[in-house]
Amino acid sequence: MKKILITPRSFSKARHKADELLKDYEELEIVMNTTGRTLTEEEMIDQCSDIDGIIVGIDPMSEKVLKSAKNLKAISKYGAGLDNIDLDAAKELGIKVDRAVATNAMSVAELAIGLMFVASRSIVPTATSVKNGGWDRGKNAGNELYGKTLGIVGLGAIGREVARMAKGIGMNILGYDPYFDNQEFTDRYEISMVELEDLLKNADFITLHLPLTEETEHMINKDTLSIMKTSAYLINTSRGGLVDEDALYDALIDGVIAGAAQDVFSEEPPKGGHKLLDLPNFVLTPHIGAYTKEATERMVMQSTQNLIEMLELEKK
Repeated sequence: MKKILITPRSFSKARHKADELLKDYEELEIVMNTTGRTLTEEEMIDQCSDIDGIIVGIDPMSEKVLKSAKNLKAISKYGAGLDNIDLDAAKELGIKVDRAVATNAMSVAELAIGLMFVASRSIVPTATSVKNGGWDRGKNAGNELYGKTLGIVGLGAIGREVARMAKGIGMNILGYDPYFDNQEFTDRYEISMVELEDLLKNADFITLHLPLTEETEHMINKDTLSIMKTSAYLINTSRGGLVDEDALYDALIDGVIAGAAQDVFSEEPPKGGHKLLDLPNFVLTPHIGAYTKEATERMVMQSTQNLIEMLELEKK
């Protein structure tokens, strides 16, 4: 009997989809994360000590965790980002790794577009004002998205969905991705591929859709913020570490850019009283990009299927 650990909190919402896929295979012992939160490194070391495979969310799969998991043969990522997994250690230890590519692309892309409306129309502060008894229409004149220039940094599955939606809204699109080479797609959605500096200088909205690596960490910093338009909005639904949050705070306070909306943060949840949370032109949602019924079902099914294949499970 093989033992499987499943850590993502939302997995249980569509557990029946996984059960349907697994019912024809050899008997498995399945252990679910019941803490209601992301596991710590020490908890992962304890939980992974005797497992054969894991479906993992954003819980840490560090070298220390992997080396302590003596039986571990396969890691199936519940989602696309692999920055919480030490891929070098996994390769060295012969542990297979796969991810549920594009399963949450639609949901994250819709949130990114939604956050553009939220930021440009000051939806959070105006709605809060009404709940507190106010009705001041003249204080927060908003901006339309139609006709504005959107800069998409990263044209993976999510970035491409954002481009498709933005084109429907009537936005002009700039793209930056040194690894993207699909002329048919850029022609279809009239995307002008440019260097990052040109994108930052010319975009009214900038949305980030790329992994967190040594190369991309704090790619949005004091210097890059300084070349953006003072009327620009920054949207981040990828990873908190892409943005230097101290530099972003200063930029929002000093009017270097108009606003920012994020679904991710460097530390999740952020420590109470974080200075960015006090700003009216900053919005943070609790990493809900992939948290829709549809994306959850797709991620459950794909991550389960990936694990079946990596572990080479045999049918009954």
